[in-house]
Amino acid sequence: MRYFYHIKCESNFNYKNTMDEFMKLAISEARKGLNEGGIPIGSVLVKDGKLVAQGHNKRVQENNPILHGEMDCLNNAGRIGSYKNTVIYSTLMPCYMCAGTIVQFKIPKVIVGESKTFSGAREFMEQHGVEVIDLDLDECKKMMENFINEKPKLWDEDIMEL
Repeated sequence: MRYFYHIKCESNFNYKNTMDEFMKLAISEARKGLNEGGIPIGSVLVKDGKLVAQGHNKRVQENNPILHGEMDCLNNAGRIGSYKNTVIYSTLMPCYMCAGTIVQFKIPKVIVGESKTFSGAREFMEQHGVEVIDLDLDECKKMMENFINEKPKLWDEDIMEL
């Protein structure tokens, strides 16, 4: 399924605490995952200002240990050639596995909803030339905090803290 939203952003735009349509879609994906009994992390891939794909964490739903939100999104995108003009959105700071994929695919920008509940691999991505923007959104923080409080063992399994 392909989508064709287009949002123009100024290059000097201050993203902090600002949510655009793409982050809203990522949050919608996170809620979808939660409603399916999974972990509420959603992701969206944008190329040249147009939505290419979206996905959410399906580790629980598909019993797949590597199907994080970003991985599901990229899988849904299929083969798109170059990732040169892409941005990947995630409701949570990517882990090292997802960050490694972002670096490998040379995705130049990651926009995340929050990193308070999980600090992820920001420094790793930045060391490899990826621009990381943390929106620090209350909506994303509350969604993850509620999930972690309700299902701490499942969260610990997801981040390999068992």
